[in-house]
This record gives sequence, C-alpha cells and structure tokens, in this order.
Amino acid sequence: MSKQVLPVFPAGEGCCAPMVREPLGEGDAVELARMFKALSDPVRLRLLSLIASYEGGEACVCDLTGPFDVSQPTISHHLKVLREAGLVGSERRGTWVYYWVIPAALRRLSGLLQTPVQDSVPASSGT
Repeated sequence: MSKQVLPVFPAGEGCCAPMVREPLGEGDAVELARMFKALSDPVRLRLLSLIASYEGGEACVCDLTGPFDVSQPTISHHLKVLREAGLVGSERRGTWVYYWVIPAALRRLSGLLQTPVQDSVPASSGT
C-alpha cells in the first residue's frame, strides 16, 4: 500500500467555504457526507482519535486492537471505512500496517463547520 496524498491547503483555508457562506455543491456534499458517516460510529471516532494521539502521528494496527472490546476483524473493517472515507492513510511495512490521520481531511471538515465570528447568529433572548 502506498501513502494516500490529498491536496494540501494553506493554513486556515479549506477546500470549501463554510456552509454559512454558500450552499454545498452535490459533489462536495457526497464526499463530506461519506466522511461524517464514517465518523458517526463511536468505535471509528475513537480509532481516529487514538491514531491522531500517537506520537509521530501514526499507529501500528497492532496497537489499535487492545483498547476496544471488539474483534480484530471488526477493527480492520472500521479502519477500512475510515480509509475509504479519506480520513486516514495507511502503509504496509513488513507484516504490519501503519495508519495516520490525513490533516487535510480534518481541516476540510472543520472548515465546513466554522462560523466566522462576524457571521454568527446572536443567541435568542428566550422571549
């Protein structure tokens, strides 16, 4: 397996404007929905967090099975979903596969949900 390369965006910029500025196009919506769907499972969300927290930013699959009360094949399935959604990359090294979070994918999700301060809607007064 080779490392997956995604476009890199300058700091503070994503590939798409936040939803509060303009509506999503169909292609972006499909791709982003796939990412959010992958993150909707608690095990996958925890896996992503675990991988991101490893020193050096990558983790061996051998280190990812212990913290979960699911089988190794189930972990492999969840990692495949995260990889296919473009959230993690992987590379085989000998008998082990190493995973890392793709920063551009996280920036894209984060950028989509950002609400600029000047565009914020005031909280309701409760009346």
